Amino acid sequence: MNKESKMPLAIYALMIGAFGIGTTEFVIMGLLPQMSENLGVSLSSAGMLVSGYALGVAIGAPILSLLSSKLPKKSALIALMAIFTIGNLVCAIAPDYWTLMIARVVTSFAHGTFFGIGSVVATSLVRPNQRAMAIALMFTGLTIANILGVPFGTWLGQMHGWRSTFWAVTTIGPIAMLALALYVPKAKEMHTNINFKDEIKAVTQPKVMISLLLTVLGFSGVFAVFTYIAPILTTISGFPEKALSPILLLFGVGLVFGNILGGKFADKKLMMTLTGSLIALTLVLIGFGLFSQYQTAAVILVFLLGVTGFATVPPLQMRALESAADAPTLASALNIAAFNLGNALGAWVGGLVLDHGPGLTGIAWAAAAISGVSILVALYSWKTDPKEATIPVLT
Repeated sequence: MNKESKMPLAIYALMIGAFGIGTTEFVIMGLLPQMSENLGVSLSSAGMLVSGYALGVAIGAPILSLLSSKLPKKSALIALMAIFTIGNLVCAIAPDYWTLMIARVVTSFAHGTFFGIGSVVATSLVRPNQRAMAIALMFTGLTIANILGVPFGTWLGQMHGWRSTFWAVTTIGPIAMLALALYVPKAKEMHTNINFKDEIKAVTQPKVMISLLLTVLGFSGVFAVFTYIAPILTTISGFPEKALSPILLLFGVGLVFGNILGGKFADKKLMMTLTGSLIALTLVLIGFGLFSQYQTAAVILVFLLGVTGFATVPPLQMRALESAADAPTLASALNIAAFNLGNALGAWVGGLVLDHGPGLTGIAWAAAAISGVSILVALYSWKTDPKEATIPVLT
């Protein structure tokens, strides 16, 4: 690899923050049955902790992005990891369900803005033909979280109670803050004043709204199934609870493959990669509906859900950045909010099917239907806006 192809250390610092955020977001899926019992709430109510976090990201991302727009991006990133640390600490000591819900929402405020600012910083530090890969590398923190953080956190919670998991996650915050302080460069361009009116005008264009809708729909299908992956695997597939950690590890491996593939191909053919990954995701969700009662098939499908789910992430994030090239930070944060609005919608739809529909067996079919709609939106977006805009380099 030549010198120009190497990624700067700042992107790896961003990856550490992404690892912590990914762990706290995803680890709760494997602990839902235990948390439901311990807190004295229904499984669907416990699932709302996922929706609450996701809605917190959706609301907090654009607000914090605008409020922090006049701060140096390095300072903003460190402050956001401080919020992450405090939020997880309160989760660990929360005495009841509603305190935990509030703490999860507080934690979520750091999520969208961190990835929004981080995406802009990452793309500004590399050559134009490496931008999707830079985003993918930062998001690799999320995938590593699902390989290491989530299985370990699930095991720790099962052995020592779910609170121990949040104590462990809290320790990641200071490590990320130190890495960001050491390696993220200061840039004069990152101190420029932002005109709020111009930013909002840039992100309310129809092509940006379509990109955000695409992200919401694309990830709703993933989270409708993944929110309830623990009861699906134990109830439908018949796995013992102790098998959840290694299966979730396999899901994490799939995320790594999907994320890298999505980043690599999105730098070459953005909309083709995006549309193809959404089609593949829909097929996997249909597979869950048909074959999740078979253990071997269920394990393979969990891996493929990781691959296809995260293959969509780099192209979706790049699509948002390119659609609003005049307001990349706000557009990037809004797209992270859209991801999490999709998470919340998916978790809500899954809970609705669980409580008022056919139950666990129907969740995959509802997820596939939502994902199918995302394909139609992608095709429409591709047809009406085939040109790929350019993103201004910050440094």
